[in-house]
Amino acid sequence: MDSFEPDGTGARDGNGAPDSLPPPPPVIPPDFVPTRVEEQEPAKKKVVRVPISRRGLGSRGQRISLLTNHFKVNVTNVEGHFYHYSVSVSYEDGRPVDGKGAGRKVIDRVQETYNAELDGKDFAYDGEKSLFTVGPLPRNKLEFTVVLEDISSNRNNGNASPDAHGSPNGNDRKRLRRPYRSKTFKVEISFAAKIPIQAIANALRGQESENSQEAFRVLDIILRQHAAKQGCLLVRQSFFHNDPKNFADVGGGVLGCRGFHSSFRTTQGGLSLNIDVSTTMIIQPGPVVDFLIANQNVRDPFSIDWAKAKRTLKNLRIKTITSNQEYKITGLSEKLCKEQMFSLKQKNVKDDDGEVQELEITVYDYFVNNRNIDLRYSGDLPCINVGKPKRPTYIPLELCELVSLQRYTKALTNLQRASLVEKSRQKPQERMSVLSNALKLSKYDNEPMLRSCGISISTNFAQVEGRVLPAPRKLVQPTKIERWAVVNFSARCDIRSLVRDLIKCGEMKGILIDQPFDVFEESPQFRRSSPVVRVEKMFDEIQSKLPGAPQFLLCLLPERKNSDLYGPWKRKNLADFGIVTQCMAPMRVNDQYLTNVLLKINAKLGGLNSLLAVEHSPSIPIVSKVPTIILGMDVSHGSPGHSDIPSIAAVVSSRHWPLISRYRAAVRTQSPKVEMIDSLFKKVSDTEDEGIIRDGVSESQFNQVLNVELNQIIEACKFLDEKWSPKFAVIVAQKNHHTKFFQSGSPDNVPPGTVVDNKVCHPRNYDFYLCAHAGMIGTSRPTHYHVLFDEIGFSSDELQELVHSLSYVYQRSTTAISVVAPICYAHLAASQVGSFMKFEDLSETSSSQGGMTSAGPVPVPQLPRLQEKVCNSMFFC
Repeated sequence: MDSFEPDGTGARDGNGAPDSLPPPPPVIPPDFVPTRVEEQEPAKKKVVRVPISRRGLGSRGQRISLLTNHFKVNVTNVEGHFYHYSVSVSYEDGRPVDGKGAGRKVIDRVQETYNAELDGKDFAYDGEKSLFTVGPLPRNKLEFTVVLEDISSNRNNGNASPDAHGSPNGNDRKRLRRPYRSKTFKVEISFAAKIPIQAIANALRGQESENSQEAFRVLDIILRQHAAKQGCLLVRQSFFHNDPKNFADVGGGVLGCRGFHSSFRTTQGGLSLNIDVSTTMIIQPGPVVDFLIANQNVRDPFSIDWAKAKRTLKNLRIKTITSNQEYKITGLSEKLCKEQMFSLKQKNVKDDDGEVQELEITVYDYFVNNRNIDLRYSGDLPCINVGKPKRPTYIPLELCELVSLQRYTKALTNLQRASLVEKSRQKPQERMSVLSNALKLSKYDNEPMLRSCGISISTNFAQVEGRVLPAPRKLVQPTKIERWAVVNFSARCDIRSLVRDLIKCGEMKGILIDQPFDVFEESPQFRRSSPVVRVEKMFDEIQSKLPGAPQFLLCLLPERKNSDLYGPWKRKNLADFGIVTQCMAPMRVNDQYLTNVLLKINAKLGGLNSLLAVEHSPSIPIVSKVPTIILGMDVSHGSPGHSDIPSIAAVVSSRHWPLISRYRAAVRTQSPKVEMIDSLFKKVSDTEDEGIIRDGVSESQFNQVLNVELNQIIEACKFLDEKWSPKFAVIVAQKNHHTKFFQSGSPDNVPPGTVVDNKVCHPRNYDFYLCAHAGMIGTSRPTHYHVLFDEIGFSSDELQELVHSLSYVYQRSTTAISVVAPICYAHLAASQVGSFMKFEDLSETSSSQGGMTSAGPVPVPQLPRLQEKVCNSMFFC
């Protein structure tokens, strides 16, 4: 989620009139002794801020009728109660059951077996420790015992010989049946709380409470349970059916799996069910060997890196093709299948003491000779281990298949991500059709818990009214580019032609570019060195030949994405020398590519590609009249699987009031995965006046933004000047949501500038949706703006107009972007400065994760400070 705050001066009101000063504090006599009661009172009563309520609807813009993916929900049984029960599931010996899937199977069996004792009640079970009913169960505490067959399919005990795996008629299977194929469970269900269904109706009137949040949680649990019973993979509020037509291969043994997000929302128009298309990554089901070959991009099983394969396969679920039984992978055998020995009990052969004799045999010989299973290639490969470390159970690789719908949680490569984006695009009409079918498929009308709440769901898309705001007029302020040079790290291209085309393209845009001073080619002898060494050597060369510091360096990188030279190069330029630099990978250079490069260079060197005419006049509502700062914030985290890499927090602030087009950035490291910004107090340095735009916050964190982050900004203002009391507005911008808008009967996306603040917005809070950009491909995703705080006094129209204008001042684009520019800049600054650290993992001197470990809290490494010459520039563009 993203947020921004305009903040006006406390010395003036919103119209620029001076405020009266507060009365002076009472003077305390010198001999005053506080009483004990006063000692117990807090020295200063803390003001707790909550999100403000809506101040009316906007009216500007051309009206447009739209449909949205919200489906109206009617609730008739508001007099009833949800009863919340705590659930405890354990084995016969008292050990708790920790298997995720086992809980649902056990509770389903309780319902089947003890239906009469439960008064025939339906359950909403969350799969873990909570269970809900409509109306009470017969008693406040209930205990049951149930027996489940085949629960071990997900939890193999690992102390059987391989014969137990896949033998359709072996004696071992009979011997295993009692202890391993069925299990007895004890289930305790205890009353915990009562939730009035009336709380849903209260929330629709804007009276949200803990009860209403719990009631909506119950409704969402009902949807999850409904999907689980249909065999879906559940990922929070998204559901994925095991249907190959929903799978898209994105390479590397990974599939994009299309499913649906489904959640209840309170809106001005009542309760609605929001349904949207959702995608998750799954492991390619089928033979394990095929997955490994695709995952490692090798030609055959004999080229597989088995150390890597072991890490990749751990905890994945397989089934054996001989018996269809399911197991979890715990590891791989140390030796190849033809060499890996295990002890096979000789059933009919006993020693002198009457003990069953054991025969040492290889896994390969056992399967080929004892089981008569033909193994074509896996004799020369490691076996899959599904047992425990001290009691392994080995299965040859070619008998193992990965079961479907297993999530892939590692970061995607750039190629995989591009493939996924391309394959999951849907035009608006196609998306509407898919969503209609999803609602039909879900069969919510047959869900017994929803029926007992008296809940019915419309099958029609809700109608809303939008307004299309006019695009602001744009002006350009080009800069002049002189004293520059080209640095080539072995990119294969015609540099003379590239420079000629860049200068020509600049002329057309009004950007005057001198001829470069020189082209520095990397010496072939350094190309195999580490990235840090390559950059050092290049700078030695530059310093020896240039007469003084260049204004600008154009750097040609050999790889298009994720070049490991990028971080060290940026760090050297920005932190060590204070030189503005632009990197490019000149593979497919055309006019559009060169224009984009020039936009970035122009902005970095102080030019403006998109100054709005309203800034020039200036006539931006309120902001033009009172000195204003607009802040944008973002926190970027390490990729999945790198939870110990520090997060990077960035704050950008507008400069040169009354402009809203120029920004500077401050960037810091903070603890991994922390979404709130640690130390805003150190980040405000301007002494002008209004704004904050915040990225990455969920609705549950709004109060923290208002009561922690905003307090720190106020504290920083006081630190600069005790008398300075600016006014603030705080807006959070949320991209990660599931509301979409469609034009009825039109194949096109909604027009750029479409704003919606009715029907599907919050019943009480101050929010609106804005689709500022023109959606060229797929279906446009509007940005959901939440106005949490406003001391300045914007009207709804004024605020929407300001946010719309801020979507047009992004210097990398000549048109509107989907979210306000300050948030994008904060994201760019966090990513670019974060790249300073990434290369440290690759240097020869670093240990795991650049000295970080997962063994507990470690000091967060600090980023190098930027040189003064560049820290006020838009280096992040």
